[in-house]
Amino acid sequence: MNLSLFSLPLPLSRRHTAAGSHTDDMSSDQAEPPLSQQLRSPRSPVLPSLFYPHEGGRSWERGGIVPGDLPSPLPTKRTRTYSAAARATLGPLYKGTCKCFSRSQGHGFIIPKKGGEDIFVHISDIEGEYVPVEGDEVTYKICAIPPKNLKYQAVEVVLTHLAPGTKHETWSGQIMHS
Repeated sequence: MNLSLFSLPLPLSRRHTAAGSHTDDMSSDQAEPPLSQQLRSPRSPVLPSLFYPHEGGRSWERGGIVPGDLPSPLPTKRTRTYSAAARATLGPLYKGTCKCFSRSQGHGFIIPKKGGEDIFVHISDIEGEYVPVEGDEVTYKICAIPPKNLKYQAVEVVLTHLAPGTKHETWSGQIMHS
């Protein structure tokens, strides 16, 4: 059996010497740190209290972005990093009202109960069976919108009270009147 068919090539950073041993392309003076140090997450210089703006505060306006501008690309639940999702899950629960939501465009805005700039919400972050409409009361958590993290979006959005006198559609397309 010819083993050369089953052998895998070595990474480009290693090469064989004439004696049969291998060397790294990097200088031998630079020792590689132990594996336990390589796998550790870097410590964040940010204090946990700075992860979340105070409800009703306007700290997300510090970037000077015009209200109503959509982030580009649109951040979704699927593209969110694990650490951003974890910070959002551990964060405080906010209350607000749906200002607008477009199922066809896949996004909308929430008016925070305690004031401040409208909060962007993506369709992938809405929990439950109903499509939100103007006037629906919601609870949500927030997550910074990358790459500058100057504005926030609503995540884990739950409709807590459907706006009275409006028709609501389920995600499957059924119409309900409230």
